[in-house]
Amino acid sequence: MQQKQHLGWILVGAVACACWGISGIFAKALFAAAPGMTAFALTQMRMVTSGVMTLLLTQFTGHHLLRMLATGRSIRQALVYGLVGLVPNQLFYFLAVQYGNAAIATILQFVGPFFIMLYMAVVHHERPSRLELISAVVAFFGVVVVATNGRFTHLALTIPVLVFGLLSAVGAMTDTLTPRPLMDRFGSLEITGWGLLIGGSVLTAIHPQLSAVHVTGAVVGWFTLIVVVGTIFPFVAYTTTLRHVSPTVTGLLDAFEPLAATAGSVLFMGLHLTPALLVGSLLIIVAVMGLSYQPRKERR
Repeated sequence: MQQKQHLGWILVGAVACACWGISGIFAKALFAAAPGMTAFALTQMRMVTSGVMTLLLTQFTGHHLLRMLATGRSIRQALVYGLVGLVPNQLFYFLAVQYGNAAIATILQFVGPFFIMLYMAVVHHERPSRLELISAVVAFFGVVVVATNGRFTHLALTIPVLVFGLLSAVGAMTDTLTPRPLMDRFGSLEITGWGLLIGGSVLTAIHPQLSAVHVTGAVVGWFTLIVVVGTIFPFVAYTTTLRHVSPTVTGLLDAFEPLAATAGSVLFMGLHLTPALLVGSLLIIVAVMGLSYQPRKERR
């Protein structure tokens, strides 16, 4: 029975990661359905809506959603998480989707753990292991293959797609590091809900763009899928999975995100999967899997 429950939670985690992957496909469909929609507008709409819904879910589960606002320290930390962590991660990802496609955007964002490794090495002087260095080299080569489509003399991706994709990977790093000071005092739903709401509210205050979007049934439908299926459900499911499976297993489950984005783009968005794109993507996925591996003594 216990083994079946363990496998069940692994399946839940895999589905959650796949939902994150296909959220980029929903975004691409939304851009097609609403020509006035921009990545900036989608980011602020998604963050505000998801933030409000997550905080309501927090209240429903018995937590006091205002306790993070009780001290100036926690407010400052929530501001940093929302503006430095979540905004770059989501905005640059949607920009990469808008200028390219969900598969490329997700694959490039997937190298975020290597920016974390670089940050820890430079700022905290943590020396990378041999496996981490090998994984970094493999991931770098995978990005080169994806960016050039196997022809190393020129870029196959446009400059905006490559730049925004790699910036979204940096955003994945800040999204991972900035909420750490809050984790000992608050639940993950509270932290994420306030981070989303704060980041989205600041974006909306800086530059409201929603007037340019013509609202139709298709626009509402795709946006609802982005918020519910691509944001709230996978977050709740994945964070719950973390309590039941080991970090090594959850690291492996992350591979379902680029796999789902690539498969969905091929099946529904007409993406032509070239051999070079396939090889480069697999190199990046394998490299990140190697980075997530923890020796048995460290897992203990």
